[in-house]
Amino acid sequence: MFSSLSRPGATGRTSGLLASLLALGLASVPAYGQSQDQNQAESLDSLLDMVQSKTLQDQSELKRREAEFASARDRQAQLLAEANARRDAAEARSKQLEQNFDANKEQITVREQTLTNKLGALKELFGIFQQTAGDLQGVFHDSPVSAQYPDRGEFLEAFAKKMSRASQISTIDEIEQLWFELQREMTETGKVVRFDAPVLNAAGREVNENVIRIGAFGVVTNDPEPRYLAWRGGDQQLAELKRQPSGRYLDMIDDYAESDEPVAELGLDPTGGSLLARLVESPTLGDRIEQGGIVGYVIIGLGIVALLLALERIITLSIVGLKVAQQERDVEHPSAGNPLGRVLKAYHANTGVDAETLEMKLGEATLKELPKINRGLMFLKIISVAAPLLGLLGTVTGMINTFQAITLFGTGDPKTMAGGISQALVTTVLGLCVAIPVVFLHSAASARAKSVIHRLREQSAGLIAEYMERGRSAMGSPSVRT
Repeated sequence: MFSSLSRPGATGRTSGLLASLLALGLASVPAYGQSQDQNQAESLDSLLDMVQSKTLQDQSELKRREAEFASARDRQAQLLAEANARRDAAEARSKQLEQNFDANKEQITVREQTLTNKLGALKELFGIFQQTAGDLQGVFHDSPVSAQYPDRGEFLEAFAKKMSRASQISTIDEIEQLWFELQREMTETGKVVRFDAPVLNAAGREVNENVIRIGAFGVVTNDPEPRYLAWRGGDQQLAELKRQPSGRYLDMIDDYAESDEPVAELGLDPTGGSLLARLVESPTLGDRIEQGGIVGYVIIGLGIVALLLALERIITLSIVGLKVAQQERDVEHPSAGNPLGRVLKAYHANTGVDAETLEMKLGEATLKELPKINRGLMFLKIISVAAPLLGLLGTVTGMINTFQAITLFGTGDPKTMAGGISQALVTTVLGLCVAIPVVFLHSAASARAKSVIHRLREQSAGLIAEYMERGRSAMGSPSVRT
């Protein structure tokens, strides 16, 4: 059929038609296959044959794919039918289970009501047992008796849980055990008992020690040294206090432990440990001083210096006063070891001069003694005035810190403001504690210095008067004694 298209005259139209078919055929095949077929085609006829065979192959492929699709569709329809069947079966089972659940629920309700009716007053009794067991758990939790009987809380916990379930009832043994625990707690709170128990010491280690339990008020030990112990309900353990009371109370523990008397003295916390716990949290003297900050340390340093200087001045001036008094009783033999002796030496060294010159010499000798006598007294006076001012400075800085804390953190937490307030109050107290005794010490030292100076001036005036009297007697004029 394609050979007739190669006749002369029709070649141009045939070529155009073949070109169109070729373009259509090339457009319908993959690019790779097109280039491969073009490489293999040697003429238009062979190309046409190849296009026809390719078309037939495509149709065959399409039919094959259509058959596979139809087969897959049939399998999917079968699977769908099976899934629908399983769903219907599950729905039917679910409906049956719901019916069984409703029936069981109604049956449980009926049986619970029957159990309630049969229990009657016993249910109220079991409620009381449950409440008693719960209350007793709290008592045992905070009682130091648990240090001697550590396992009794487990029974109460299990008993309370059992009583909380309506489906279970208590046995006679359990009720008797509950009564026994109640009776034992009451009995043990009236006893003083020694026993061995694990104790958590201050180093964080658990050691076994012999302890003394005084009822439910507290636990002490003298193994190896006297200490107060605290019962920690949260950890169910005895622990050593971080800070012990004063030595007087600790000595009582030794005397109490070694005493054979039926009654012995012992310091006891009647609150069951609350006061001892507050003792641990209360600040010590070192903590108070540290709260004063740098200003507090400066005040304390000045106070120590003032105290030492005042004691030195009082002791020295007292010794000088005694030496001056001794010299007053023996003015004919002046000594260079006291101010009056040195003034008398100046008098004896200038006996040949006139009265005015002698007065000036004695005044000069007295003035030389004044710096030694008044040494340090002005410094004491300055400290007595400066200490309260430093305390006021610490108060101002502490309040500034307080307001800064309020600005940054607000007033919700008082602990953030406690540091500044503590500094303000502690520095004020320190300033007053230094100023008040320094004022008294300065007054005492000044009084002794004034006494010595007064004696020096008194003796100088007496010597001048005596010297002038002797001079007038030598000239024949009447004598005058000042």
